[in-house]
Amino acid sequence: MVDYLANTEINSQRIAAVESCFGASGQPLALPGRVLLGEGVLTKECRKKAKPRIFFLFNDILVYGSIVLNKRRYRSQHVIPLEEVTLEPLPETLQAKNRWMIKTAKKSFVVSAASTTERQEWISHIEECVRRQLLATGRQPSTEHAAPWIPDKATDICMRCTQTRFSALTRRHHCRKCGFVVCAECSRERFLLPRLAPKPLRVCSLCYRQLAAQKQKEEEEEEEEEQEPGTGAPWAAGLPGRGHLRSVQWRRLRLRRGQGGQWGWRVAQPCGVLHLGRLLVVLPQLTPGLQT
Repeated sequence: MVDYLANTEINSQRIAAVESCFGASGQPLALPGRVLLGEGVLTKECRKKAKPRIFFLFNDILVYGSIVLNKRRYRSQHVIPLEEVTLEPLPETLQAKNRWMIKTAKKSFVVSAASTTERQEWISHIEECVRRQLLATGRQPSTEHAAPWIPDKATDICMRCTQTRFSALTRRHHCRKCGFVVCAECSRERFLLPRLAPKPLRVCSLCYRQLAAQKQKEEEEEEEEEQEPGTGAPWAAGLPGRGHLRSVQWRRLRLRRGQGGQWGWRVAQPCGVLHLGRLLVVLPQLTPGLQT
């Protein structure tokens, strides 16, 4: 089915129609070999409340967005590569039915379908596309996933201290690591989560302690590895002991032409700490023409 539709006129028209609905705010979706397999409206559990969202399943990506005018205008386009997707069916309750979780390393969220049959069709088609995409790319299924945010209405008190009660004046916050709803006092800390963002994000007090302890352990293990004999560069024998190498300051060198037309290495700027055990360029070879 996918191979048959790829590069056909009808497929190109369908993808162009989706691009048109998102307008200039969306990114181009047409690529050689990409096929639009299906679309539909699912209910996505958002922070404030559950909202309808339009979903488009391609053979290599999952696209969704907010509905402004059904089949005419969408916004807030999100594109998820299928090789990063893992699905988790959720148990049925009286208040919530036909739900499953879409999990990725950057974001995880819960959606629900109008019926059990529709839910099963979505899950089976997405899982088949994920399987094909992993096979085509040679990648392994993702094992690290972002925690889904617990909806605001799920609790009236902080889920960490269990003391602070939320109100119009006391805001709810979400820990980016565990997704819990917490108060400001319990989420004072920030921690760098590279999979989610390039800057430190809000985390709860418990997750911060766990992340800080894990980081300290990794740094200690890395330092122990650097102190193992026989792993340093041979020219570093006359430098201080390996245990002190982390404090060695270095300067960035740039190859520039001098006033006399001669090329040489010039000091550009201090660059912090040099991990000598991992330096790929042997500095003594760069000394001709070096000016300090």
